[in-house]
Amino acid sequence: MFDIKTLVRANILAMKPYSSARDEFKGEASIYIDANENNLGSLAQNQSFNRYPDPYQRKLKAKIGFIKGVDPSQLFLGNGSDEAIDLLIRLVCKPGHDEILTFGPTYGMYDVAANLNDVFLRHISLDENFQVQISKLQGQIHANTKIIFLCSPNNPTGNLINPKSIEYILRNFAGLVVVDEAYIDFADAESWSKRLAEFPNLVVLQTFSKAWGMAAVRLGMAFASPEIINFLNKIKPPYNISEATQLIALDALQRADQLPEMIAEINQGREYLQQALKQVPVVQKVYPSDANFLLIQVTDANKIYDYLLQQGIVVRNRTNQLNCYNCLRVSVGTDSENKALVEALKALAEKRFS
Repeated sequence: MFDIKTLVRANILAMKPYSSARDEFKGEASIYIDANENNLGSLAQNQSFNRYPDPYQRKLKAKIGFIKGVDPSQLFLGNGSDEAIDLLIRLVCKPGHDEILTFGPTYGMYDVAANLNDVFLRHISLDENFQVQISKLQGQIHANTKIIFLCSPNNPTGNLINPKSIEYILRNFAGLVVVDEAYIDFADAESWSKRLAEFPNLVVLQTFSKAWGMAAVRLGMAFASPEIINFLNKIKPPYNISEATQLIALDALQRADQLPEMIAEINQGREYLQQALKQVPVVQKVYPSDANFLLIQVTDANKIYDYLLQQGIVVRNRTNQLNCYNCLRVSVGTDSENKALVEALKALAEKRFS
C-alpha cells in the first residue's frame, strides 16, 4: 500500500509550517488588526487588496473542484504549474542524493527544477512516434528515484502518451507519478484526475494558461490525494496565490460554459494548419497533435526561424531538443495569424525553388 510519508524527506515530516495571521484565525470579525496590514485601504482601485488573501484559496478551490469533479481537498493551487513541479521535487527528493526521471523530448521545467534543487534528472528518450518505451525502463529506476514526470499531451511534440504506458508505470513504480496535463483540454481524452482514487501515487498537473487563456495570471493546479495535497500546503509560501489572481480566476470560472466553444475554435485552427502546412515544400513533416500547437519538421529550422522573424512571426525553434532536429513548434493562432504563417512559408518556398 502506497504511503506518501515513506517518500517525504525526514526534515519536512518534522518541520512546523509557517503559521500566518489568516491561519490562526477562522471566521469573521469587525476589526482586523492581527496581520500588520494597512487598514486605511489601498491605492489600488480594489480596496480589498489591502488584506492578505485566503492562503488556501477556499472559494476558488470549491468552484474549480465543482467544475473538475474533484473534492477541494484533492486540489493544490500554485503560481503556475511550475510551482507545483518545484514543490513536489522539494517534498520527496533529498538534494545531492535522489533523482527524478523524464521521457524526452519534453517540458524543460522538469530539468530546471531538478537542477535548482540539486536533484539528478535521468532522461529516457521517447520512440520515433514520441511514445514511452516501457522496455527502456529496465535498469533505469533505482531506490533513490522518487518521481517520474510524464507530459501528456507532451510538449513540444503535442501527442498524448499511450494511457497503457502511464498505467503500467503507476502500477509498478513505488514513487510519485506526475502526469502533466497542461494541454489536456485540447485532446479527445479523459483527464487522469478522474482516477486519483485508484492510484494514490498519482499527481495530475493542469493550468489556466492554455485553454482558459489566462497565461498572464499564473495559476496552476495539482490534483492528488488529500495526503499529498496537505504536504504541498505545508511547504508552500504562505500566500502563494494573490487576491487579484483569485478574483480573476473566480470571474473566469463564471463563464466556464464558453470554454468548449473556444477550444473547438482552436482545434479547428489546428486542423487547418495540419492540412495547409503539409502542402508547403519547406515543411517535411507535420506531427500529429492533441494540443494547441504543432511540431513541424522543416528543411532548415535555424534559417526558417530567422526568416519568419523577419516577417514579424515568432515560432519556437526546437531543433536542439532530443529527436527534434530541424523542428519548429508552432502555436495555433487566430485565423489570420494561421494564414499569415502559411503564406509566409509558401513565399519562402517559392523564393527557394524559383
